[in-house]
Amino acid sequence: MSTIGTPFTRTARRALLCGSGELGKEVVIELQRLGVEVIALDSYANAPAMQVADRSHVLNMLDPVALRAVIESENPHLIIPEVEAIATDTLVELENEGFRVIPTARATKLTMNRKGIRELAAKELGLKTSNYWFADTHQSYLDAVDAVGLPFVVKPIMSSSGKGQSIVRELSEVEPAWEYAQSGGRTKDVSEVIVESLIDFDYEITLLTIRHKDGVSFCDPIGHVQESGDYQQSWQPHPMSEATLEAAQHIAEQVTGALCGDHGRGIFGVELFIKGEDVFFNEVSPRPHDTGLVTLISQDLSEFALHVRAILELPIPNITQHGPSASAVILPRGDSEQTEFSNLDRALAQPDTQMRLFGKPVIKGKRRMGVGLARGATIDEALDKAKAVADAVVVKF
Repeated sequence: MSTIGTPFTRTARRALLCGSGELGKEVVIELQRLGVEVIALDSYANAPAMQVADRSHVLNMLDPVALRAVIESENPHLIIPEVEAIATDTLVELENEGFRVIPTARATKLTMNRKGIRELAAKELGLKTSNYWFADTHQSYLDAVDAVGLPFVVKPIMSSSGKGQSIVRELSEVEPAWEYAQSGGRTKDVSEVIVESLIDFDYEITLLTIRHKDGVSFCDPIGHVQESGDYQQSWQPHPMSEATLEAAQHIAEQVTGALCGDHGRGIFGVELFIKGEDVFFNEVSPRPHDTGLVTLISQDLSEFALHVRAILELPIPNITQHGPSASAVILPRGDSEQTEFSNLDRALAQPDTQMRLFGKPVIKGKRRMGVGLARGATIDEALDKAKAVADAVVVKF
């Protein structure tokens, strides 16, 4: 039987989030709905999840000494990584010392960069993937380009939200893609990259996969549009044949099981390419996925609520999908520490529409600051309505 106490007392159940972005913010809200005391960490002050957490700490989470000090001080019952840039070796040590890491420290370590998970999927599990090479020097990058051929995708093995990712179709784009990959990595020195052949897929999906105390559950597949590796719109459910969906679910269960075994708990965002009836593994994140923001309007239990139920060992007897739904990001470009959003009454004038503004304290360049959400009679109608919500928002710097 699961037990949750009272925050700020000796019976409190404490959860510590490593990463406090917009996805973490929704996780905090769901945790607090169930009476969990929440501590949020990030590298900058007033990050979105910090604004709703019970307390927060600013630190470099890649610093093992600083990370360990905060965790030992707070003594949480749950450590919930929400970003890739964490000292994962420290999480492994802490787990061995008795702390609980979600889903497991091993899963967090393997997925902190694209190298670990790609090797697991392609070599250990034998799943279909694109042809790929890793490169940690400029010359090895050029060798990888020769081996893979045009067109190809290059991205840092450790980055988020599409930073540093390029599709290269011409020889003239090879050098700029290397430079961009170096700017987008999360390490100070030369960033290792993955160079992979471009699969001519029919469509791509995110399959949200939940590992919980009673087994494995799946949300309906989510389709999405990306630009420069960053999602712009997503929709649910994406139409698929029954056979292809079953193949996708089998791959998702294989990958998540290999990552954390029978004891890991939580939601995973499994990215897959579909070509005809063939399903290719792309990536997996052991946490809520940005394309899954659509579930805030498409399901009775959002991906964040499902994540929290799973990690608290609560049952997930069913997931109700409300019909064709979509999300569209609010992605302005600017430079400000006091951004304002207006025209919101017009943005939300249509029935079955919602919005989230993330409350990010700073924008420098292009940054995802919110999302429009909608339901419709069809996917196309939902997409049009979600985009209308996002487009109507006026951003002032």
